[in-house]
Amino acid sequence: MQKLKHILYRIIFGTETPAGRAFDVVLLWAILLSVLTVVLESVKSVRVAYPGTFQFLEWFFTILFTAEYILRILTHPRKYITSFFGIIDLLAVLLPMLDCSFCVRISC
Repeated sequence: MQKLKHILYRIIFGTETPAGRAFDVVLLWAILLSVLTVVLESVKSVRVAYPGTFQFLEWFFTILFTAEYILRILTHPRKYITSFFGIIDLLAVLLPMLDCSFCVRISC
């Protein structure tokens, strides 16, 4: 388990490794696509043309970012949770979850 934890740590926090750089690039693309999704969803004609697509994408990105947050906590718990970026990531994960669960309850 410790070896896996060490490998994940090097990938997630180690920007000097090829795997770490690839992780960062994939994460940046996911963030950009998530923002693009929010922007497109705000355009009524696009939202109406693709019903259900944006709710699916919102859940997809929420699950993806939640998995990333959990992996960061598992590999470096104390330092990451209390860091500035750890708090930002927590908010970035919790707010869409609250929004998604609210929409599911009232059938947005």
